Amino acid sequence: MVWPVLIGLLVVCFGGVLLVGAPYLPTLSPQIKEALELAELKKGQTLLELGCGDGRVLIAAAKSGAQVIGYELNPLLYMFAWLRTRRYRSQVCVRWGNFWRASWPPADVIFVFLLPKYMSKLDKQCMRYPYMPITLVSIAFPIASRQPQASRHSIYLYRYGD
Repeated sequence: MVWPVLIGLLVVCFGGVLLVGAPYLPTLSPQIKEALELAELKKGQTLLELGCGDGRVLIAAAKSGAQVIGYELNPLLYMFAWLRTRRYRSQVCVRWGNFWRASWPPADVIFVFLLPKYMSKLDKQCMRYPYMPITLVSIAFPIASRQPQASRHSIYLYRYGD
């Protein structure tokens, strides 16, 4: 009786996020390093990660001296990321919830690994972001209607409000 409940919970937690974002797929360390370099994230700046998964991007950004805020909808991944980032609690804030419905805090860089069908919506949200200028870094998927400012190894960089 316990196994069907656990399997159902996992399906809801990991499959339910497909309705608003992307499935959990960890960002690889070389991608994280390349993305943070491309974004030119500096010590003291703030990175906002929309869909922070297991927290590995949050940790890498914190290690570089950045302040970091991550949103995660999957409650299991949220708890894992929160636990994993506790060592950096003065720099990292992990929030549980749907980032599309949240009021995004001020940030210098927004980091995403979303599905292509959400990139246009993200572009519109970034254009309305009240804290300009903002740099958007997208892993794997470009914004179809916008030319990236720079790109390397399927990592796309966009600037808004320059």
